[in-house]
Formats: sequence, C-alpha cells, structure tokens
Amino acid sequence: MKLMVKAPAKINLSLDVLHKRSDGYHEVKMVMTTIDLADRIELSEREDGRIVIYSHNRFVPDDQRNLAYQAAQLLKQRYHVTKGVNILIDKHIPVAAGLAGGSSDAAATLRGLNELWKLGLSLDTLAEIGAEIGSDVSFCVYGGTALATGRGEVIEHIEAPPNCWVILAKPEIGVSTADVYKNLNLQNLTHPDVDRMIHAINTGDYNGMCRLVGNVLEAVTLQMHPEVALIKEQMKRFGADAVLMSGSGPTVFGLVQHDSRMHRIYNGLRGFCDKVYAVRLLGERITLE
Repeated sequence: MKLMVKAPAKINLSLDVLHKRSDGYHEVKMVMTTIDLADRIELSEREDGRIVIYSHNRFVPDDQRNLAYQAAQLLKQRYHVTKGVNILIDKHIPVAAGLAGGSSDAAATLRGLNELWKLGLSLDTLAEIGAEIGSDVSFCVYGGTALATGRGEVIEHIEAPPNCWVILAKPEIGVSTADVYKNLNLQNLTHPDVDRMIHAINTGDYNGMCRLVGNVLEAVTLQMHPEVALIKEQMKRFGADAVLMSGSGPTVFGLVQHDSRMHRIYNGLRGFCDKVYAVRLLGERITLE
C-alpha cells in the first residue's frame, strides 16, 4: 500500500522572542500560517521493519538527522510497530529557508503513518509527539493559522488570514537558526504587536495585517547576510503590500492582493534570485480523513 501526503510550508506573519528559558530554549510568541508551496511525501510499507528515506535532493539527509525519519522511528517505538516504511520526499520547499520544510515533512509523515499503520491517533496526540521532534512540528501537524507560544509547540488556532498572494524569494545561502538566536540581543528588541496581528486576521483586516508584520530575528539575519536585506528592499521597491523575512531566514516573503502586481514583483525578483515562488495562502486547518 502506498500513501501520498502533502507537507505545506509555513510563513511567520509575526515572530516575537520574549526571553531565554531555563531549559535553554527561547520563549516565543508568533503567528504562523501555511502556504501553497508543499513537499509531497510518499509512504509505503516494508516488511523488514527498516525506515528508508529517498529523495532526489542532495541536501535532504537519508538517516536519523532527517525529521521524517525521526517521526517514523518515534511512532514505531512508542506503538510497537513491527512494519517498516519507505519515505519518498519529493522536495519543493527550499532547504534551510525558514519555511519549516523539514518540520512539515515530519508532520506529514506522522499523519500518513497514523493512517498507514492504522494507529487511530488524534491530531492532538500527533502534535504532542511532533513536539518531541522539533518546535515547528506541532504547528505543521495541524496546518492552518495559529498563535504558537512556549518554544513554538503550544498551538492556539485562529481564523484564516484574508486571501492574498505570497511571493517568496530565497537567496542561495542557508541560515543556521542556532546562530541567529545566539546573536539575538534580548535587551534591545523592537517587539511586534502579536495580539493586534491576531485581531487583524480574525476581523479580515488585510491592510492591518500588512502594517503589523514583524520578526525580531530579521535584524540579526540581515546583519549576518546583506543579500537578504537586498532582496527585501527590491521586494518593497516592486510594490509588495508587506515584506518580511520568515522564521530565521533567509527567505523573504511579500504579500500582495492584485494579480498584476504579483506578476511584476515575481518577474522583477527573478533578476536577483533563482528561487522565487508566487503562491496563495492556505490558512485552513488540516483534518484527518
């Protein structure tokens, strides 16, 4: 039996860091939403009990470093599954881009194996398991739009944002999230207003949402990687309604409602960046079949 599962990317409309926790993680408060750029995960059972990762992308690890591998291993161990699985990752989300590609692959693997292995687990249980793999995995299990707190694993669902285009541009660099947090000065942050962002989304206020985008990690990454700042400036110049770096970067996204302006920004950015995408917001929660 083969099973196909979609693993959508996410962007952060608002990302705040409150303080460093006693466990070494940072306490965050952020609004995340899924977008229509997705990896595709194909799962098929193995009788020998092994977990085998396949991908044509050379940057995708095929061992325990892969979060989808960790997801399968955790389910196998916790629920005493004797079967193995082939996990084929058809990669469309750029790697190390601030778009939660690896986390979404893990979340899709959890949802898919729940069905393939007939475990009968709820999304809430899968999200709890996902939190053991990585901070973004819980959100990616649910998808949709949510306020994420704690280290990112405490999820509170909110309304889908007003529909619009999302233009993404990723320079040919990878960014280490650990390095960004290491260089973050917690005493000198301009905090985005996350609560007002949630209100704007819940009331369908597109202009308010655009005014309120903010990410405290952005200044750190822009200083470390000036090419990210260049892409941000170009996106603004071409007329995006809001421009922000997603996560720890280096991907920059712009929001725009009009098709003609989307095409102008998309075409303009192709001169600066190879990896440019124009996709829609998804915004709606995933449900189990």
